[in-house]
Amino acid sequence: MKILAFAASSSSTSINRALVTHAADRLLAMRPEADIELLDLRDYDMPVYSSDREKEGGIPEPAQRFFTKIGEADGLLISYAEHNGYYTAAFKNTFDWASRIDAKVFQGKPMAIMATSPGGGGGGNVLKTALASASHFSAEVVGSLSVPRFHKTFDLEAGTLEDPELAEALQTAVAALVARLTR
Repeated sequence: MKILAFAASSSSTSINRALVTHAADRLLAMRPEADIELLDLRDYDMPVYSSDREKEGGIPEPAQRFFTKIGEADGLLISYAEHNGYYTAAFKNTFDWASRIDAKVFQGKPMAIMATSPGGGGGGNVLKTALASASHFSAEVVGSLSVPRFHKTFDLEAGTLEDPELAEALQTAVAALVARLTR
């Protein structure tokens, strides 16, 4: 079972990276044999997408690598950072370039998705957007979770969700991904 996990953020201190890393740890606790690759979106930096750039230079190599990584995985764990109620510019750009390879960016992969923020919304707007658009890009969302008030519910030092209800919801989302991949 090969899992690709990433935060849809380019921040070196991303709370969504902390959350998706914790989700990956939970998956490993269920399936120690799982091969989990934690991708860093900063490794896929490229110019802002435009049709002119695409005509001039084609698809950048980082977009090809990103698309290939998704294709090589059996399933995905993604934690979406929210900027102004939507995807981060870094993720949207990476996604836009990858969609020029094939609009089915997620390549039919099952995924558990999540979002968090310091505020009470927990990245709910971006999560709603991701859920609504997933099927258009050939994703099968099997579980999702919004984590509000990250710094009050997550212990960064321990790398764990401290809120019992949220911890259970994360466990359920990750278990749904494992169940989908092992059926």
